[in-house]
Amino acid sequence: MDCGCNSEGRQRTCIEIVPIFSTLTYDEMIEVAGITNSRQYEKGEMIYMAGDKGESLFVIHKGKVKITRFSDSGKEQVIRVLGPGEFMGELSLFVHEPLTDNAEALEYTTVCIIDGEKLKGLMVKYPTIALKVLEELSKRLGKAENLIEHLGVHDVETRIAETLLDLADDRGEVLLKMSKGDLASHIGMSQETLSRKLSYFQEMGWIKLIGHRKIIILDEESLRYV
Repeated sequence: MDCGCNSEGRQRTCIEIVPIFSTLTYDEMIEVAGITNSRQYEKGEMIYMAGDKGESLFVIHKGKVKITRFSDSGKEQVIRVLGPGEFMGELSLFVHEPLTDNAEALEYTTVCIIDGEKLKGLMVKYPTIALKVLEELSKRLGKAENLIEHLGVHDVETRIAETLLDLADDRGEVLLKMSKGDLASHIGMSQETLSRKLSYFQEMGWIKLIGHRKIIILDEESLRYV
């Protein structure tokens, strides 16, 4: 077993930083760690691919992972970008079908891989784990439904503005966890369109672009009424 912790528990393991395990006692977390292995992935390496047999829950300990799907024409759709403490592959715990998405490391990443069948046994033993998983799935479903609505109802500029407002912190700063190309894919447009509209927003004085990943919102009200 290699869960990223020492015998004295000085380091926070991937088990301890995952919300779905937050209510477990130390001894109960040790049970989960007992069915967990860790693996490192280089930037660009695939953690799993659509069609793979889903037998595990993947928890990010360090790094970032991009979850994508490909259309029949080969176009990539970015579903989400995950960071430390977040998990993926959870649907395979409940549906005995191959995985439907792809997980790619965006940087050097450590992933804790939890045996799916044994984890389901622990869910029966500790129902709070199952409830936490369902809570997270409900949140993701809500986000997916909102995204579908935005893609179908709102124009390009409104989608970008709402995305920026949603990603901004209390200071009005947006630090992108994904590239602009991936962000464009996520909200249903080309990277060229996104870049052009962001430049337009900056020209209007609504935002300030800093480098490739940072955006400062200067006029929140104008963005809300784009």
